[in-house]
Amino acid sequence: MSLYRSVRSVAGASGESVIDWTAAAEGAKAITEPGSLALEPGERAGYARDVRDARREIRRVADLAFDVPEVVQIQNRHHWIDANVETFERVMGGIDPGVGAFPGVARTINTGTMTVLFGFLGRNVLGQYDPLLLAETPEEDHALYFVRPNIKRAATALDVDYPRFRRWIAFHEVTHAAEFGAAPWLSEHLESRMQAGIETLSEGRFDRAAFRELDATMTVVEGYAELLMDHAFDDEYADLRRKIDARRRGRGPLQRLFRRLLGLGLKRRQYERGKAFFDGVVDARGLEAAGAVWEGPESLPTDEELDAPGLWLRRVDP
Repeated sequence: MSLYRSVRSVAGASGESVIDWTAAAEGAKAITEPGSLALEPGERAGYARDVRDARREIRRVADLAFDVPEVVQIQNRHHWIDANVETFERVMGGIDPGVGAFPGVARTINTGTMTVLFGFLGRNVLGQYDPLLLAETPEEDHALYFVRPNIKRAATALDVDYPRFRRWIAFHEVTHAAEFGAAPWLSEHLESRMQAGIETLSEGRFDRAAFRELDATMTVVEGYAELLMDHAFDDEYADLRRKIDARRRGRGPLQRLFRRLLGLGLKRRQYERGKAFFDGVVDARGLEAAGAVWEGPESLPTDEELDAPGLWLRRVDP
């Protein structure tokens, strides 16, 4: 790990884009230990078994037709950074750099910000379902990533059995595969909201409606995943739920401040708000009623309905 190499990469940011993505990736990896991928005997088969079992159980409890991606990768932190730099570049590639008085300075600042973001996430993300938004080849399969060094470290920090914790992560990520599989329109919907928001940012405006829709959709995605986890995970999980919720809130004041500055508190709010919405739906009409959110974009709850599941139920299932 080398802070000097990271600073040198950021300082050398170049090109025509508002962010030098190559420099951001190099800078993030310079300040992030990759972690070990020395798998123990049977560990790779364990990941495959966890994914396979999660698919079976989620299909059973949710009655959703879906499959898991063909691409299932056990990664180190550098692998995760590389994969996600590509995604961020695709999503944010529409930002117009504009003229500006000091474009080089702005590019360096932006590249430095992304370097810090990728470094922090690379050290903390456990698993990821990647829908490969805005990929050039729409037929390209989605992917599942497991960041083994982070899963191992988190299992130790939370004082839980590694294979059991690994299985929990697999179940959570496969719930997202279930959502995107049950709603083929979901990727396009997210892409359109992202592009609308980015286009207005390029024009110096902030499209509140687009970002509100995007936030509502991601709240549904995270909340439904939490709901399925509660019904599909095939082991006692109260201790895991408690410890993982505590982890999401951050371990100390400095980390909580850092997460807030990076906007990561929004994701925790999406988990909590989405879970509360679906708990209300299930209490009123049962698990099957919750699946109505995937019938089409018009079935997604509005920002107002997320805090009043009864309103959503009366609209979609009067």
